Formats: sequence, C-alpha cells, structure tokens
Amino acid sequence: MTRVLLHTFGCKANQYDSEVLRQALEAAGATIVEDPEHADAAVVNSCTVTHVGEGKLRGFVRKIARRQPRIRTVIVGCAAALDDGPLAALPGVTAVLGGSEPREVLHRLALPAADVPVGLRRFQRGTRAWLKIQDGCDEHCTFCATTRARGANRSRTLEDLVPEAGALAAHHAEIVLTGVHIGTWGRDLGGDCTLGHLVECLAEQVPDVRFRLSSVEATEVDDRLARLMTGAPERLAPHLHAPLQSGSDAVLRRMGRHWYTAGDYRQRVETLAAALPVFGLGADVMVGFPGESDADFAATCAVVEHLPFTYLHVFPYSERPATAAARLGPPLEPAVVRERSAALRDLVRRKAERYALRRDASAADVVTLSRTAGWYEGITEDFLSVRWPATTAAPPRFAALLAREPDGSLRAHREHVA
Repeated sequence: MTRVLLHTFGCKANQYDSEVLRQALEAAGATIVEDPEHADAAVVNSCTVTHVGEGKLRGFVRKIARRQPRIRTVIVGCAAALDDGPLAALPGVTAVLGGSEPREVLHRLALPAADVPVGLRRFQRGTRAWLKIQDGCDEHCTFCATTRARGANRSRTLEDLVPEAGALAAHHAEIVLTGVHIGTWGRDLGGDCTLGHLVECLAEQVPDVRFRLSSVEATEVDDRLARLMTGAPERLAPHLHAPLQSGSDAVLRRMGRHWYTAGDYRQRVETLAAALPVFGLGADVMVGFPGESDADFAATCAVVEHLPFTYLHVFPYSERPATAAARLGPPLEPAVVRERSAALRDLVRRKAERYALRRDASAADVVTLSRTAGWYEGITEDFLSVRWPATTAAPPRFAALLAREPDGSLRAHREHVA
C-alpha cells in the first residue's frame, strides 16, 4: 500500500484540484497521510501568485525531504507549469507536472489509473465544498502569471456540473463555485450559457444546499445573479468577492484590466447593495504596483470608503517573472507599501465594525465550520464569522439570531429562532 502526503498551496481552484487528486489516489489504493515520516510519496499542489508563496513551496519540499529522505515528491499546479528547472532540482522531487491531471500523477507514482472516478463526490472534511466550474483565463493582467500557467478559459458543461453538485450537496451544506475567472463561464459553450444561467440551473436542480460565488468580477454579475441573491438568498448567498485591485483608472490600465473602470465597479456594486439588505462585500486590492502615486492610492481609498466593504484582502505587489508589469518600472519602496497597506486595512476594519453593529439582533443563515476550545465557529450568508458555545451538537446549517459581543465579535443564538 502506497502512503501519500497531499499538500496544497494557493486558491480554491487548487484546493478543488487537490480533492480530485485525493479521490483518485484513494480509488487507486493509496492511503493519504499527514506526517511525511509515514509517507512513501508526496503530491504538492503549487501556486505562483506571489514570490512568497513559491518560497514557502520550496521550503516545504525541502522540509519533507529532510524528515523522510526516501520520499518521492510530485509537484503539480501553477508553479510547476512555469518551472524551468529549480523545482525539479529540489531534494526528493521525481516529477514536476503542469496542471493536476490525476492519471498522470498516478502514473508517476506507479499506481493503477484504470478506475479514476469521474466527478468529485465529496470533500474529505467540512460542511463546505468547492465546485470548480471552469479553468483558465483569457485576460492578460500585466502582473499575473496564472494565465500562462492555467491556459485559456475552459468551461465545464452543465451535464458535468449538475450531477457533481448533487453529489456534493449530499455531504455539504454549502457549495462554493470556483475557478480562475468564473464570470466567463459559458463563453466557450455558446447559446444561453452565462454564469447566471448556470447558477439558476444549479439552484433549481440541486435543492437543500446554499451556493456561494467565489471571486468574480463585479461587472460580470448579471441581473440573473442579482435576482437570485435578492429573492433567494438561502440558495445563493448575498456575498460578493469582487477584485478591485486599484481605484485608480490609470493604474487599472497599466495592470491590463481593461474591462472596467473604477466608476464601472462602483456603479455595479452600488446597484447590488441597494437591492440587498444583507450584503457581504470583499475585494482584492493590490498596493505598490509600479508607478502607483499618492493620487492613485488616494483614489483607491476613496472607492473603499464609498462602498460598503465588509473585508478586504490587501496584497503588496509581487513581481512575477516574464510578466509585463516587470517592465513598467521598479516597485515602490517597502516602507511606503507597508504604510499604505496598513491604512487600507485600518479603513476597512472600521467599516467592518460598523457593518457588524448593523447586524446586531438580526437573523442569519449559519453554516457550521468547526469546533474549537468549547466554541463552535460558523459563517453567515454574508460571510461573517460567528461563534456560539459548544454545549450541544450543532447542525451543519441553521437559522440564528446574531448578537454583537463587547469585543466586537458576533454570537449566533440558535435558541431564539423558530
């Protein structure tokens, strides 16, 4: 019996791919282990979004080789797709594979690939699962290496997605629709194939589960999606994670994000927010892009201040090899990037506190996530973290009344909701 350590770096799309690999490995007779000292082989799913992530990948591969010198490591994923030798030279590495095709991984580990399951049946643990609806991206953001690693947009068909969603719904209370550029789902399929059409079909054909969109461009949220969030929030969570990256049109142009302006972004989000009494709003914001001026950063702060954000992912610019942004000039001084990042995080922290205060004494649709140190933790439809005492077993999903604690956290009270 082959014992395999499976480890994932990066986004939800990578996490989905790793679950598909886990399912294939187990079907081939392998046992998944967590300790490298108990492993015969390792499969490491890599990310290339930042140089920090790639550094962690290399450190992890070296670490498991030290703990298990005989280990055979296969590196898959985005960093693997762009590798020109350094990853292959790491200790214990026997193969570097772009993508994460299960049959190829099984072949490299000398495992049988005759009965690789079709479609993901469940995630190994947890009440939430990811469903990858497409892969790749047709855009060419100047800072991004993922397009080169993942290739062009490729949509999965409804015939594949509906039964897989049904299988996942049998085990999970929430399904997050993920991919690399999910707003482009269906463009390569023709007809009435849009993301809104897909989610409508899933909501109609896969009952008793809450769907949620992962990262999606604000301008790609069509009226169908807006109607579902407004009219059926129990089916499609009223939550949008819409990458902003910058509030400066000049910076957006240098980033190659040609399909929207800061004004377009604001208008679409304002329309959604006006229709949704409960609305979680997050974004990715990049700080320190080459040439970002004080005025550019002020424009970003103005957009964040104006819109009802409940959280932000603030990232410093990370130069990636062979991307166009590397030719646009040197990045900003680290001290300036740290100062601007701290200012944005402080701004959104205050906005999040105000939103949590609004949610005090209001109803919520809670999915249980975990139990730690006498407390359950969960997530609401608008992507708020809540907790409650673990005095009795918690169902995977339940209606609750929220109460804001003195420390600003939110507690979910199940006993007060019929």
